[in-house]
Amino acid sequence: MGNQFEISAVATDEYWAEGVIQAAIDEIKRIEQLLTTYRDDSETNLVNQNAGIKPVKVSQETFDIIERSIRISQATQGAFDISYGSIDKKLWNFDTTSVSLPDKKTALKMVRLINYRNIILNRQQLTVFLKEKGMRIGFGGIGKGYAAEKAKQVMINMGCTSGIVNASGDLTAWGYQPNGNPWTVGIVNPNAANTAFSYMNITNMAVATSGNYEKYIMIGGKKYSHTINPKTGLPVTGIKSVTIIAPNAEIADAMATPVMVMGIEAGLYMINQMKDIEAILIDDNDKIYASKNIHFTN
Repeated sequence: MGNQFEISAVATDEYWAEGVIQAAIDEIKRIEQLLTTYRDDSETNLVNQNAGIKPVKVSQETFDIIERSIRISQATQGAFDISYGSIDKKLWNFDTTSVSLPDKKTALKMVRLINYRNIILNRQQLTVFLKEKGMRIGFGGIGKGYAAEKAKQVMINMGCTSGIVNASGDLTAWGYQPNGNPWTVGIVNPNAANTAFSYMNITNMAVATSGNYEKYIMIGGKKYSHTINPKTGLPVTGIKSVTIIAPNAEIADAMATPVMVMGIEAGLYMINQMKDIEAILIDDNDKIYASKNIHFTN
C-alpha cells in the first residue's frame, strides 16, 4: 500500500502472538490486492479501465467501501473524493523532483473529472460505473485506515484482546498495555516528524494524522503538501497537520484529508457537528486548534 505497517499484540504466548500478527499481515495484503491501482487486474483498475464504457461487477467488499466513500464525500461537500485518481501522477508526482507548479488552468482542466456524483452504483447487480471517460478512483485517502481496521478485526476474532495496528501514523488501538494502562499515543510535531508535541491515552480508539511533513515537494523554497484540493487541483495551504480521533480507523483516515482541504474554520465546524469524532489542527504559523471536546493539560 506504499506504507509501512507496525502490528503489536499483547499475549503471554509469543508463538501464538506471531501467528495472530501473521494473520493481520495476510489480511492487509489481501486488501491491497483488492484496492490497489498498481495491478492491472485489481477490481479498482477494472472499474477505471471501463470508465465511460460500461459498469463493472465488483465484490461486495469493494462495493461497500466505495458506497461508504461516497457518503463521506456527501458529508464533506466533496472535500473527500475517491475520484481524485484522474489527477494522480499526471498532474502531481511527489516521488520525483518537481521544479514548478502546474498552471491553474491545467489544474482546473484535470479536476473536471473529479466528481463523486459520477460514480454510479447498482446495489442489486453490485456494479460500479464511472460516467466520464478518463475518470479514475483510488483509495489513498481511506485505504490505510480500512486495512488497519480489518487487520484489527482479524486479530480480535483470533482472541487478541489488546493490540495496535499502525499504518504509517493511522493507527487503531484496543485493550490495554501489559501494565494495565491505556495506550499512549503521540501526536506528531509537523516541524520534526520523528518527535511528538503532545500525547494522549486511548483504548478502543483510532488516531489518524495527515500533514505536509509526510510527502511534499519544495518549489521556490516553499513546501507544498501532497494533499490536493479536489476543487482546484492544487495543494492545500495554511495547515501543517490534522489529527483525527475517532472510534474507527477508516473514519479517522478518511476525515483527515477533508479537514485539511476545508481549512481550519470550516473543518472544525464540520467536526464539531459530528458525534464521537475530534480533531487537532496546526496551522502554518504553528498555532494549535482543537475541536470542542479536546482539552490540553500541561
